[in-house]
Amino acid sequence: MNHLFRAIAVTAYRELIRFYQDGTRVFSSFAMPVLFLFVFGAGFSRIIGGLPSGIDFQQFMFPGIVALIAFQTSLQSGLSIVWDREFGFLKEVLVAPLPRPGIILGKALGTAIISLFQGLVMLILSPIVGINLNLGAVLELMPVLLLISLSISGLGLLIAARMHSMSGFQMATQLVVFPTMFASGAFFPLNNVPSWLGALAHVNPLTYGVDSVRHLFLGDEVASALGIHWFGHGLTFADDLMIIAGIGIVFLASAALTFGKRD
Repeated sequence: MNHLFRAIAVTAYRELIRFYQDGTRVFSSFAMPVLFLFVFGAGFSRIIGGLPSGIDFQQFMFPGIVALIAFQTSLQSGLSIVWDREFGFLKEVLVAPLPRPGIILGKALGTAIISLFQGLVMLILSPIVGINLNLGAVLELMPVLLLISLSISGLGLLIAARMHSMSGFQMATQLVVFPTMFASGAFFPLNNVPSWLGALAHVNPLTYGVDSVRHLFLGDEVASALGIHWFGHGLTFADDLMIIAGIGIVFLASAALTFGKRD
């Protein structure tokens, strides 16, 4: 057990150091979501106006943007595995007396901490879009972002376990990013969408992350009215968290098994 905790701690620390040494990666993780919020959101806010619940379109989008930042950063969790494999460093990691599940969990935890920090930084923009957060909401948001990030990191690591080049990994993640992002409910309500889009939203892990953050920011009534529905009923905050946790366990376990078999 000590070896497992040591593997998690060492790997997570290495992920933190590598990320914040790469200024371009830090900037790019904020660029697209902020662009969506202030360009896409501002433009459609004038066209759509207020939503039936009485909130502004940018206010509706903001929780989705916070979840989206966690999603984008977490999905890139596997990049270090692919980089290490391509340049031969992964062999040195694997011959060290560290259990492989600990390496996977450490990479996921390191990325989750990064995502948490970035999500909290985004809260600086909340007054600009008219969302007033109290300390309680911020404290509740922290474990939610960690849970979302750990779950999506599992997906990124699962993709990376099957890749041998950074270009291949980037292409695979881009194929995942855009369908997942636009079918998550981050940019429009899911209570009145075509059936095929609703079906995509139901199997989309990001959907439940966006919905859970919206519960915290806009309240249960608004989130349930405009979010995803199962059998005609809006999901509660607790429902979202249980689904995210279940998805995360599946992704992380699959990534650990695949990583162990291939390397």
